Amino acid sequence: MKKVAEEESGFTRLASFVCDCEPFTEEELESIEASLSNPNNKRRFDDLTPRRCPRRRRLPESLIALQHPNISSLSPRPGYSRMRLPAIKFSGRIMYSRTFDSVHKAAAKLLQALDEKNREIVQFAIGFDIEWKPSFTKGVPPGKVAVMQICTDSSHCHVLHLIHSGIPPNLQLLLEDPTVLKVGVGIGSDAMKVFRDYKISVKGVMDLSFHANQKLGGDHKWGLSSLTEKLLSKQLKKPNKIRLGNWETPVLSKEQLEYAATDAFVSWYLYQAIKDLPDAQVTDKSGEVDGLRQD
Repeated sequence: MKKVAEEESGFTRLASFVCDCEPFTEEELESIEASLSNPNNKRRFDDLTPRRCPRRRRLPESLIALQHPNISSLSPRPGYSRMRLPAIKFSGRIMYSRTFDSVHKAAAKLLQALDEKNREIVQFAIGFDIEWKPSFTKGVPPGKVAVMQICTDSSHCHVLHLIHSGIPPNLQLLLEDPTVLKVGVGIGSDAMKVFRDYKISVKGVMDLSFHANQKLGGDHKWGLSSLTEKLLSKQLKKPNKIRLGNWETPVLSKEQLEYAATDAFVSWYLYQAIKDLPDAQVTDKSGEVDGLRQD
């Protein structure tokens, strides 16, 4: 914990520097401080090395960076900002269903909840995502959609193990209902895979990457993780051990359930964050924004 705190600014603090010979004297430190405070002082730090040190003493990189602001060591380490961000994780109730009957009951609960919500708002959004078993052998296609996760709010998330249950008629009804907005990143590709594997059309989909660009401007290809960092200042962890694991296993592990639920929850959460943002202003070549001339 101490080391993390010391590196919070993105650079190694002087406290972590270990000198392999005698420490600097007060006089030498004063000379260093004077050199740092005076940009016109061209005196090199190496000249401060006393003769009594058997080996040439080297200043810590943090001091060198202060003397030379453009030095590469001043830049944060690759991936550092991501390491600093707190992780986002679904902390509500995960409802796991893996048989036909249990998935049917879960879909019935979802439809009932959506019916109640639709009385309050015109269109209700659900976080949507799918998982399948990847293939690492050339010529062998990936598996069918094995898991479908649906999140309705910050408290409830359904994880449906479709590879064992199939898709009951009432779940198909929910997926094909265009008035139920399914949100996610790359959700168009997910909808196509569901159609290829189960011949069911997922309707009413919204890609959060496209939706975010409408609000933020630009044509950025957002991933779920990068969009989470941008808008929520959180880190969405996606360990390959789980992401590329066996989603056709007889029973999903606790880690798989948490991973699946968190993905759907983050999609729902991002939609809530994006929908209230103002649309980005588009400036044309004449310098006009929304019809108003810009000086």
